[in-house]
Amino acid sequence: MARNFVFLVLILCVPLVCEAAIYFPITDSHRSAALELFKPVGGSFESLEEAYEALQTFEILGIGKQLNIRASTCPSALDTLGSSSSSLKDLFYAIRVNTLLKCDIKKEAFVAIASRLKASVHKANSLLDFYYSVGSLRLIKDQMADVDVLLPEADGVFQSVKALSQSDGRWRYSSNNPVSSTYAAGLALETLAGVISLASSEIDQSQIGMLKNDIAKLFDGIEKYDDGAYYFDEKLVDAHELQSPLSATSSVVRGLNAFLMATSGSLNLPEDKILGVAKFFLGIGLPGNAKDFYNQIDALACLERNRVSVPLILSLPSTVVSLTRGDQLKVKVNTVLGSRAPPLSVKLVKAFSPGSKDASIIESQDLKFDQQNDFHILDALPKTVDAGNYFFIFETLLHDSEDKKIYVTGGQTKVPVFVTGVVKVDNAEIAVLDRDLGSIETQKKLDLAGGDALSLSANHLQKLRLSFQLTSPRGNAFKPHQAFLKLRHETKVEHIFVLGNSGKRLEIILDFLTLVENFFYLSGRYDMELAVGDAVMENSFLREVGSIELDLPEPPEKAARPPSQPVDPYSRYGPKAEITHIFRAPEKRPPQQLSVAFLALALLTFLGFLVGLMRLGVNLKNFPTSSMPAIFAILFHLGIAAVLLLYVIFWLKLDLFTTLKALGFLGIFLTFVGHRTLSHLASTSSKLKSA
Repeated sequence: MARNFVFLVLILCVPLVCEAAIYFPITDSHRSAALELFKPVGGSFESLEEAYEALQTFEILGIGKQLNIRASTCPSALDTLGSSSSSLKDLFYAIRVNTLLKCDIKKEAFVAIASRLKASVHKANSLLDFYYSVGSLRLIKDQMADVDVLLPEADGVFQSVKALSQSDGRWRYSSNNPVSSTYAAGLALETLAGVISLASSEIDQSQIGMLKNDIAKLFDGIEKYDDGAYYFDEKLVDAHELQSPLSATSSVVRGLNAFLMATSGSLNLPEDKILGVAKFFLGIGLPGNAKDFYNQIDALACLERNRVSVPLILSLPSTVVSLTRGDQLKVKVNTVLGSRAPPLSVKLVKAFSPGSKDASIIESQDLKFDQQNDFHILDALPKTVDAGNYFFIFETLLHDSEDKKIYVTGGQTKVPVFVTGVVKVDNAEIAVLDRDLGSIETQKKLDLAGGDALSLSANHLQKLRLSFQLTSPRGNAFKPHQAFLKLRHETKVEHIFVLGNSGKRLEIILDFLTLVENFFYLSGRYDMELAVGDAVMENSFLREVGSIELDLPEPPEKAARPPSQPVDPYSRYGPKAEITHIFRAPEKRPPQQLSVAFLALALLTFLGFLVGLMRLGVNLKNFPTSSMPAIFAILFHLGIAAVLLLYVIFWLKLDLFTTLKALGFLGIFLTFVGHRTLSHLASTSSKLKSA
């Protein structure tokens, strides 16, 4: 019953949480997860791509010193950069790894690689070729400024990549592939941002303006969840190129950030979509694999360091505020990676109950800022706020006008808040009433705080009434989500009844005459149990009220019988009672003198057998003389001796089953060697007769 009680409370809480989700910035739990997901095997990762993703993730989370793979990764990167057969992808990730590890790569190596990459740019015929070549050149420019990586024909390269774009803002991987991709759009934006930064002369601004339009179209097709989170969904049919929403969205964010870093001017994107994308990544929680974890953290880092739309996240350390403990309502505003927000203030616009049709119980209150702990605090809830479920709407206001051009707050934020408290239980009583007159025949007070159980008796011509009053921390009548009375018969048959609201009291009246069929005419003792619970009631309880002895009439012939009770699985599948074997007492043995006399008689008979053999003239003249027949004859006699020895051992210690098993093997052996021996003797006898 207690398990069902908690389950129902949780069900009632679910709609409130789903309607207004709360998002939290990156915390230490992500750092712990990174240490678990990115574990080098033998001190290194399988590929340079995995090594870079691990290094970049640790760098963003501020735990880069805990991943020591320089000794194993740098030689691999040097080998890749020095090999003429390395693919463009391998070169790209080798240079990326060098950006973080600062491996000892000479300028001559970068010059040779840059020359090869420039040639690859001009020969590229797919988006990935452009992406790896241009991306590698841009990385070399950042690491070695005096290496010539500029593209003299940047306009042509820009147009070649732009030719793969589609009208909806997505991109194709190549001109031979008609299918467009959102993930490819992110790669294209990164590539074009690299072309802009590598151009020896300024790119035509009309081309950049067209690219901004493509970005706007791409964001027009963004998907949205009910909680305000935005994401990009991949719509490819080809499963080989299909990317998850997390991969597609992170690719677009990386491309957008690269474009904003490479160009000047503004990009008019809706603030709610930028903030919604941040909510999408934060709402994922902790991804289950290293690739998704890297995509999440890297995309959030891109959102935090872009220069025009840095999202700020409003969160509540706790959405539960206790009136009994006098808790303060605390609000925190951070960037997506948990950094401090610029100077701002938080305002509680209003608060209302879900069932009050937006009737506000709090209007326009400014929260105080605790600079030491970086919290915005509402000191005390007004008297109009009692225990219950509410929606609080907060508004974040930036102080500096320059910050308003950089940071995105999303306007008003709606969050669920649970105001809890200890509910007072008063005037609890239980009574047995006359069914016709309604007069009280027996009445007793109940101590629901844990007093002694009561004992009552009633028949089918009487009623049972249970009532009590609940008072909230603010002194108002409190109506809980759940109030049940359970009656359990001696035979384990249970009946559950819901208490109703009668003014300011919770009350239930059981008319036993109308319930005799439901009770299956079972007379006897019924234990009574009361359960009262609510998500905001800190002292929800499950109490044994007492018992009532019911005297019900005899059941008619066609009355329904009580349902069979479920078998306790522990009694069915649990350990069985230990079985103790009692063996039959051994029979009384004969006197020792009789046994010795029987042994002497047996030995005397054996001696008589030997004397008889001698009188008959037994000899070994017919014993085979040839080698093989002689061996079989010897084995035959040894087998007979083994059988006799087995009988002796059986008499001393062996059991019957072990003896029969051994005798079976010896019998097969004797049959074989005896047959060979007797066959030889028969053959020898027939030869003598014929001679």
